[in-house]
Amino acid sequence: MSLLCPCQSQLSYDTCCARWHRGDFYLQAPNAEQLMRSRYSAFVLDELDYLLATWHPSTRPTTLEPNTPQTKWLGLSIRQHQVLSSTDQLVEFVARYRHAGRATRLHELSRFVLENNQWFYVDGEFM
Repeated sequence: MSLLCPCQSQLSYDTCCARWHRGDFYLQAPNAEQLMRSRYSAFVLDELDYLLATWHPSTRPTTLEPNTPQTKWLGLSIRQHQVLSSTDQLVEFVARYRHAGRATRLHELSRFVLENNQWFYVDGEFM
């Protein structure tokens, strides 16, 4: 039996975000909320290639650093998912983590676009 998915969906990782991270459905998250959940899981699991592949080329960093042993991801809460059009969606989320014993909340309104049948994270506004 697989462990629960880090994205807090209450599904197993194998039936939730793992299918977007690798295999037949790689990079095929069906909407921005699912992509956001899979990206959070990718941050937790250091799936750095997946994070870069789902980051829009116009805003994508060159590299990403893996988690340090002092970082512990604590949870994800999706506040809202807005469909603006067939190719533009917004997701408001709160991601919680602890680094070197200090708890932090990342509250962001993220913008996603669909291009060539793939959803991409574009950017976000901190809340």
